[in-house]
Amino acid sequence: MARPFIRCLRLVFYKVPFGVTLSRNCVQIVRPVCMTSGLQSLTRYDDTQVTVDWKKKLTPEQYVVTREKGTEMPFSGIYLNHTEEGMYHCICCDIPLFSSKSKYDSGTGWPSFTQAHGTWENDENHANILRRPDNSLGSEATEVICKQCDAHLGHVFDDGPDPTGQRFCINSLALNFKPKVK
Repeated sequence: MARPFIRCLRLVFYKVPFGVTLSRNCVQIVRPVCMTSGLQSLTRYDDTQVTVDWKKKLTPEQYVVTREKGTEMPFSGIYLNHTEEGMYHCICCDIPLFSSKSKYDSGTGWPSFTQAHGTWENDENHANILRRPDNSLGSEATEVICKQCDAHLGHVFDDGPDPTGQRFCINSLALNFKPKVK
């Protein structure tokens, strides 16, 4: 099973016909190059976002939380008891992250949400967040980051209310609220 696969790799990457054996000294690696104009980068960043000076764009507190994975003090965030209807956006790139409809009082000291904006039946493919394993606190947790700019937002835990059973514990300093237009 592995031999046909290796032969295909040899053909694609080394320009070697089937049946030819090469020594390691005579391998020529081919890099495909496309000269077509109008193609965009395959990464999620454009050139302007890569060169953002986050220290100039953010306050020192916002920078520590979003770019250095810090955590604001519990019960100190401006959005902890915020109940206005609208959308919470990433403070760094302004992409919508959480709806006020999914916000609830978890009693933990941080704004909490049951799901990210764009989630449909527990499918987060269209949400603007990503989950990453985080073992930095000495225990296993799941970090929540912005899909657009990789800003640290907070963590998600499996102790939330129905229907999702999840608690997105998000730092207020990582968010910017925009009220619903009436």
